[in-house]
Amino acid sequence: AAIPALNRIGIGPVGLFRMAEGESTDVYVLLPHRSAESLLTMTEKLGEDAEFLEAGAQFLGAPKDDPAYQRFESSLLLAFDGHPKLAVPSKKDSRLFQLRIYESRNMERAQKKIEMFNAGGEIEIFHRTGLNPVFFGEAIVGSKLPNLTYMVGFDDQAAMDAGWAKFRADPGWLKLKDDPQYKDTVSNITNLVLRPVACSQI
Repeated sequence: AAIPALNRIGIGPVGLFRMAEGESTDVYVLLPHRSAESLLTMTEKLGEDAEFLEAGAQFLGAPKDDPAYQRFESSLLLAFDGHPKLAVPSKKDSRLFQLRIYESRNMERAQKKIEMFNAGGEIEIFHRTGLNPVFFGEAIVGSKLPNLTYMVGFDDQAAMDAGWAKFRADPGWLKLKDDPQYKDTVSNITNLVLRPVACSQI
């Protein structure tokens, strides 16, 4: 019900993912907004969409003793200059995605890591080595601040392993990672391997 309604108000493609392995019931939703107004008016517009309200009635009106979900958490990300638009790298049924969060110990180091991706050329290296970026975003609101968050996509597990192996051996990356100006820009990395659910548009 939600994805068609979101598309009707200009939000899309919508990504919907679960962990590739394990028993987690968490769902990860990616909503690309073209403007701040799109984000600020989304709930109001969905509430005015009769088709959405009817199609999603069972979920939206779930009773207290059988809730549709426990709680959700959101992050607002600002797209990088070097990758301003979301990309859909693969539509194979076997596709996998990595959602990676790079935390920094302070804002200065966080901005330097973002510079490393943009001006430093790390995004270009991603493309060259088959890491297939979906998005790169600076976290403006959310948890684990300051951080940058990005997603890369692959046809399958073998392509993911091959892409990272090629990246780690790339001469441009070997030079960039040893550049002293980018030292200690990342204090912690969260790496989630996700698989899209059937209705995902990414």
